[in-house]
Formats: sequence, C-alpha cells, structure tokens
Amino acid sequence: MKTINIKFIRALCMILALLILAALPAMLTPILVPKYVTVSKEGSLTEEYYAAAKEVGHDVIFIGDCEIYESFVPAVLWEEYGISSYLRGNAQQLVWHSYYMLEDTLRYETPKAVVFNVLALMYGEPQKEAYNRMALDGMEWSSVKAEAIKASMTEEEDFLTYLFPFFRYHSRWSELTREDLTYAFREKPTVSDSGYLMQTAVEPEDLANQPTPSPLLDPNLPETAMGYLDRMTALCKEKGIELILIKAPTNYFRYHWYDEWDAQIVDYAATHGLAYYNFMDEKEAIGLDMSKDTYDAGIHLNVYGAEKLSRYFGAILRDIHEIPDRRSDDAACDVWRSRVITYHARKADMEAQNQKQS
Repeated sequence: MKTINIKFIRALCMILALLILAALPAMLTPILVPKYVTVSKEGSLTEEYYAAAKEVGHDVIFIGDCEIYESFVPAVLWEEYGISSYLRGNAQQLVWHSYYMLEDTLRYETPKAVVFNVLALMYGEPQKEAYNRMALDGMEWSSVKAEAIKASMTEEEDFLTYLFPFFRYHSRWSELTREDLTYAFREKPTVSDSGYLMQTAVEPEDLANQPTPSPLLDPNLPETAMGYLDRMTALCKEKGIELILIKAPTNYFRYHWYDEWDAQIVDYAATHGLAYYNFMDEKEAIGLDMSKDTYDAGIHLNVYGAEKLSRYFGAILRDIHEIPDRRSDDAACDVWRSRVITYHARKADMEAQNQKQS
C-alpha cells in the first residue's frame, strides 16, 4: 500500500510539473510581448480598432501605411462634416496587409467607402518581420488573421510564433521595462484617435538637400501588389462598397512616387471605374505649408497638415462621394463627442510638452 502511494504521489507530481511547464508560456506571454504604448506606438493601432467598432459604425474606413495614419484626422472629419470614419493603417502596411485588414473590418461592419493609399503598391514581397508584427499581432484571431500571416511572413518567420507569441518573445527578458510589467495584465491606454497617430512637432521640409531619387528600373508596379489591389477592388464591389484610391501629399526620396507608377494607377482607376486622388499635386489647394505642416522634414504630415488635408478631403467625400452627415444621429453624436474631446485634449497636452522641451 505504501509503495502504491509513493508511486501515485510521484506520478501526480510529474503531471503537475508538466502542467506548470505547459502553462508557463501562457503566463509569461503577457509580460514578454511588446506593449507599444510609449515606444513604437504604431504597434497598438490594429488592436485599438475592435473597441471602436463596437461603439459606432464607420461610413469611411481608411486603409494603408503611415501615409494614412499620419495624414487624416477622423475627429476633424466628424466636426466639419459629420463623417464617421476610422483609420486602419500601420507602419509599412503593405497591400496584402491592407487587403486582410479590409476583410477583418468586414467581420464587424460594412462601410460605404474604403480609402486606400497607393504608396504600398511599390512593394511586391514581404519586407521586415517587425512591421508584420506591429500590423498583425494585434489582429483578433480568425481565419482572416491566419491568411494574413501566411501572406506576410518573411522566409525567416514561422507561423507557430504568431500562434504562440512566447516562442518569438521569450528572449525579451533583458529588454523588459516598467511599461511591460504595468500593462501585462491590465488594459493599455489608447495611443491613437480613431486610428490617427498624432504628431505635433514641426520640422520643415528641406527640398534643397533631398537626394535625387534612384532611376526606376521597371515602370510597372509589382504583379503581386497589383493582384491584391484586384482582390480589394473585387471585394468592395461584391459588398457594395465604393473603393477610393489616394496618394497622400508627401513625397520623399526614400518613398518616391514615380510618374510611371502614378500613370499606372490612373489607368487602373479608369479601367475599374474608381476615383483616384493624387494629393501631391494639390498641396496649394489643400493649403499645406511644408515649412510648418510636417514633423520630419517632409516625409509625413504633422497634426496641422493632417487637419488641413482632412478638411479638404472631407468636402470631397461629402460632395462627390455622398458620404452622409451623421450629426443628427444621437447615438453617433454621443460617441463622437467623446472622441473629439479626447482628440483635442491629447493635442493640447502634446503641444504643452513641446513648449516645455523648447
């Protein structure tokens, strides 16, 4: 009897040890994964959408790269035109990211219009794991996320590390900060305003010192990228959504938008009956002053430039694309009143911080 008890206890201890070992990754993962609250805030953008989608419907969804989430301000679109909108953008969000971001959005709502920034069409293959992680780690699990991961992974990446992030981030022990511990098991603060990532600094564009763009070896945009644009076009048509193509009004040697590419998008839009707005040609009409309206020497707009572009494009959305004014909807007004207040408070706080540092 005594021997049986010892064997039983040993077996029980072994089982408990295995259970603890199996549970350890799940317990440690919330601590080890990056939090994206004060560093690389872009990594929080994808996950912030889901709570917003439960609050109110959005008639316009913007999708694309940094030229989306730093160029358009949903709070301004609401204040000026009563347009309910959200930005689903990420750092170097490539066209397949954007396609699956659209599919993911349609799991929650069907907007009247989707606005896609075309700059990412310059890429025909995955670029960096870090950008994949920032775009995809925050996406809620579904078959859409699984397909997005498969389309986005670089050769060095493994699907298993997306399914179980512990196996990707287990070596972050030496990098952990107080932020990692603070938000391991509690809700993170929002870093964006309906997907808009605010910048209040000012660094003028310096055209005199910009290098000449490299010669374009192939005038055609990559076949893979255009294939995903085809899929996006077809999906929007199937769902009765108007797809609008744009090019943000920023142009820089690192992300140069060539005339040959632009001509290809003009032809594509005409062939498929889509609107295409190249705002690079409309800076004067928008009222942009690139000595004041950019925070990084002309690569991206700051909040002052983004507000101007939002007012300009908002009129186009209202007058040409007939996006409705929702300010007569009491429920929508309640949500957007709160969002607008948060936006202006964030702006005032960031401006005050800039003044202290200057």
